[in-house]
Amino acid sequence: MKLQPPYPLEGGCTCRAVRYRMTTRPLFVHCCHCRWCQRESGSAFALNAMIEADRIERLQGEVELVDTPSLSGKGQKIARCPQCRVALWSHYAGSGEAVSFVRVGTLDMPDHLPPDIHIFTMSKQPWVQLPEGVPAVHEYYRSAEYWPAESLERGRALKAARAAAAGT
Repeated sequence: MKLQPPYPLEGGCTCRAVRYRMTTRPLFVHCCHCRWCQRESGSAFALNAMIEADRIERLQGEVELVDTPSLSGKGQKIARCPQCRVALWSHYAGSGEAVSFVRVGTLDMPDHLPPDIHIFTMSKQPWVQLPEGVPAVHEYYRSAEYWPAESLERGRALKAARAAAAGT
């Protein structure tokens, strides 16, 4: 059983021009091993905490949203510090700006958010050893199979809010 991190969790960019706070636990934490994430992170994977955008409070500074290609072809908007250019979070086309994928490494205490799942393991680096007991899938997955009940409920609330906004 994982220990619950203390919330809120704070983070920011390297130059400290942008600071933010995650007010609650994320919906889910992905460790993505796709080649796109490897290229964008300059590492073997990207570790993203998926959370409702309204649960991120900017404490200091502004971010610049940079349109960037993605594997899906739909693109993503990466929130970067306009000074040091560090990527703080992304918004993917599938969920729009309602959900942020926070780069866990930008948290002051990133050790509080280990991955809940490893995705796109078909392209993981061969020297990366996946931990036992953490789900791993070749590509993506259906959230209903892996997310905790609370996250599924929050996800349903997000979809309902988007549908209501689209209908008005």
